Amino acid sequence: MTKNPGPGGKVEPSTSRGAGRPPLPLERIIAVAVQIVEEEGAEALSMRSLAQRLGSGTATLYRHFGGRAALVAHVVDQMFAGVDPIPKDLAASGWEPACRAIARTMFDTLSRHRRVARLLMEQVPLGPHAMALREQCLAVLLGNGFSPRTAARAYATLARYVLGFAVQLDDDPGRGEDTAAAVFGKVDPASFPATALVASSLPTPLEDEFAFGLDLLLAGLRESRETR
Repeated sequence: MTKNPGPGGKVEPSTSRGAGRPPLPLERIIAVAVQIVEEEGAEALSMRSLAQRLGSGTATLYRHFGGRAALVAHVVDQMFAGVDPIPKDLAASGWEPACRAIARTMFDTLSRHRRVARLLMEQVPLGPHAMALREQCLAVLLGNGFSPRTAARAYATLARYVLGFAVQLDDDPGRGEDTAAAVFGKVDPASFPATALVASSLPTPLEDEFAFGLDLLLAGLRESRETR
């Protein structure tokens, strides 16, 4: 039985049990919570909705979690469990390929679970899987000449960049792009000359934007590291 993740992302054991129905396995509870978010969205997840889906009472859930925030922490960390750590040989090859690999694997995972990823907007991820990923990236940056302050900001920026793109992905990515392309194709050159000039390249597919922006972000980090 667990409660809120403590400092360092550790999940501390609960010290008390309330009366009520027999406790449910934590793995079962988290799996159903993830299912609710994937099917109905982050706003649908509550202690009450989860208890109803489990056919249980909220008292049973409070044996595991102090409240919704603790539940969200576990759900988010379950998602981070799907982010593969970068291989040691890649980490040893330099900070840039390592950070690129971390960003790509985070993007792939958050994209597959973008409704769960929206929960990251509610709190900083401090579960064991999220902590392990953060530790790996920070170790690479610190080991390659970044100051502690710059390394911390670099990881935070990289993580937020990935999240921002991942949650924007649509189940039907071509739908909005087709509409935008039709509008850009008919833009009046007299009113919007610059837009008309680049209209054939608009809109840029989201994944192309992600790759382009990631290059710029890493280039900026390279410049920051070289000037310190």
